[in-house]
Amino acid sequence: MKRFIVLSLLLVMFGACSTDDDTVNFNFEILPIENVDIPDEFELGEVYPITISYLKPTSCHRFNELYYLKDTNKRTVAVIDYVFERDDCETLENELAETTLNFIVNSNGSYIFKFWQGEDNQGEDQYLTIEVPVLE
Repeated sequence: MKRFIVLSLLLVMFGACSTDDDTVNFNFEILPIENVDIPDEFELGEVYPITISYLKPTSCHRFNELYYLKDTNKRTVAVIDYVFERDDCETLENELAETTLNFIVNSNGSYIFKFWQGEDNQGEDQYLTIEVPVLE
């Protein structure tokens, strides 16, 4: 989890571009995952699309990448968006965006996925945790 926090801080620190007039300024923002479409089981050696849905807060948010941390059979996943610094950003109400993770099954046993869903009132990270068994 400390790696997740360090990555977040690095993204914030290095996310802004130069302040020249002809450059585009942006930051990175980690967004909570709302929903995941994932198979109930995997087959060893196969590739499975995992569809991840998240709320896009403004018209200035654009998908950048997935934060993806491997730890033996555990996978931690979060969405990272660009946030462009513009004056014409519109607040979006309940606009779901989707991205797909193509997951390669290369291990026996089960995989445990932890999809980041934000923080609670005490600042503790919350996850949607899903265990998917691997069939042989």
